[in-house]
Amino acid sequence: MNSVALAYDEVGAGEALLILHGLFGSARNWQSYAKELGTRYRVITADLRNHGRSPHTAQHDYTALAADIETLLDRLDIGQAALLGHSMGGKAAMTFALNAPQRVSKLIVVDIAPVAYADQHTPMIDAMLALPLNEIKRRQDADRLLVPAITDSSIRAFLLQNLSLTEHGAEWRLNLPTLRREMPKLIGAPPVTIDQSYPASTHFIRGTNSDRVLPIHHQQIARHFPNFIIQTVANAGHWPHAEAPANFRVALDAALQP
Repeated sequence: MNSVALAYDEVGAGEALLILHGLFGSARNWQSYAKELGTRYRVITADLRNHGRSPHTAQHDYTALAADIETLLDRLDIGQAALLGHSMGGKAAMTFALNAPQRVSKLIVVDIAPVAYADQHTPMIDAMLALPLNEIKRRQDADRLLVPAITDSSIRAFLLQNLSLTEHGAEWRLNLPTLRREMPKLIGAPPVTIDQSYPASTHFIRGTNSDRVLPIHHQQIARHFPNFIIQTVANAGHWPHAEAPANFRVALDAALQP
């Protein structure tokens, strides 16, 4: 497996806590949490491959993402870390924990389960790929052009955080062609065997308005993560850390308790 050297930010000291963002996200999505948690932990926020400042590659699946996590921990001389992952980052964290349980002291998964989902993302990628980047001078121009395909303004704002404006036009910090091609793997379940399990504490933090972690998923969760706890964040959907930060902090503090 060819891993890549992930770009990352680091703050604080103590037990290592690695934070992994979701699809179309970046390390900076978790900047405020990293700053707060840095008073208690050595917090590393990473840009996953094909996102942010990290390398673009032709491969983007959970085996590759887990290999990148291992390479990053080795690079930072971290033998064991707590992992916090949202959505795609949560599946990457689960994959790594199932393959190398001795290296994960605690696992916190935000609004995702180890199951396959329907594809909700390819239409967004198609809309982003269709933008005439050489003609875009302002983020508002891109926003206006995305409206017909992506009607939710908050989702457009989230996606447009990845748009870099230059004097020659705009460019995406996302490797959209690879993400589109690899989407079947990204929406699939983690690539592990049915008997692989992670025995330590695993907290699943879900948004009350989200359908990503439901009772129908509990059997599959228990199969791989027998010591699991599910917490629900009120007034939140798939991005509880952004949509209801005060409630999310309560759940996160509980998950981080020894």
